[in-house]
Amino acid sequence: MLYDLARPFIFSVDAEKAHSLTIAGLKALPLGPAPHSDSVLATTMAGLHFPNPVGMAPGFDKNGEVPDALVRMGFGFAEVGTLTPRPQTGNPKPRIFRLPQDRAVINRLGFNNQGQDKAIPRLSRMRRRMAKGLLGINIGANKDSDDRIADYVIGVKNMAPLADYLTVNISSPNTPGLRALQDKGALEELLSAVMEARGDDRPRDDRPPVFLKVAPDLEPADIEDIVDVSMKQKIDALIISNTTISRPDLLSSNKQETGGLSGNPLKSLALQRLRDFRATSGGKIPLIGVGGIASAEDAYARIKAGATLVQIYTAMIYEGPAIAKRINRELAKMVKRDGLTSISEAVGADDK
Repeated sequence: MLYDLARPFIFSVDAEKAHSLTIAGLKALPLGPAPHSDSVLATTMAGLHFPNPVGMAPGFDKNGEVPDALVRMGFGFAEVGTLTPRPQTGNPKPRIFRLPQDRAVINRLGFNNQGQDKAIPRLSRMRRRMAKGLLGINIGANKDSDDRIADYVIGVKNMAPLADYLTVNISSPNTPGLRALQDKGALEELLSAVMEARGDDRPRDDRPPVFLKVAPDLEPADIEDIVDVSMKQKIDALIISNTTISRPDLLSSNKQETGGLSGNPLKSLALQRLRDFRATSGGKIPLIGVGGIASAEDAYARIKAGATLVQIYTAMIYEGPAIAKRINRELAKMVKRDGLTSISEAVGADDK
């Protein structure tokens, strides 16, 4: 209710400035301990134990400034980044556009971040404050890099000791040529280098699971190739999906802005891609569902379609900071309503 009252003021401010003010507020305000999650929501994936399946997607906390605050807001895990080896300013402003009539956002940020060197000491401190919830670190390549695969290798070596899991992000539409790394040959070369950099000879605490984040704008042959390479390289999970460059029927006046579209219009496409990856992999690789999730019903649909975990971001812009608590509370009711003892029993229920 308080957020509903504040939203008109927040929306009167430039979107990127409002986001910066939000991060500053979360750094300054005492939020108290992380809320208790109903035990039926606890789940395990890639050897990690999540108190609940609802995470914050990357893009919100690009520089790893507030993952502890996000956990205190009710998220079971927070994924920070995308972090690149060197700082970069990203694309020219303005580059974030709200689409209120569509409950959506278009962004063309371009991996703007302060760089991994600046994030490392900050995330080292954060790790000690995250008694509950897990920390994911999303890594990417610099726009002007001469060797993007080398950038991901640097990211693995820099961030692995700090992360509960690492995400290799090759799905942003806002770095020219980045999505080409989803092509089979390039993907095989990339993931082979990434997994070698993670190293089976490293201590387990420095050898986190590796997830791969892909775009929703894929053809069936692309999905088959990604699954084939990911399983061959023993990637621990796939994140389905990032923003879309497609433009479904939109109502807002700024719908033609270039960049990646997120929020409600992405929901059906992201759900279908999740089903496609589930079918193609035969359920043999864990999936994380992202895109257009704004309610417990949306999250549960994604879980029943095969996702072990879900992530949100754009919905919080429209629904407010209590969204994770609300989704978790309602998810627990749905699990019990269906006679299940754990939400993990619902994963892939649509297959049965």
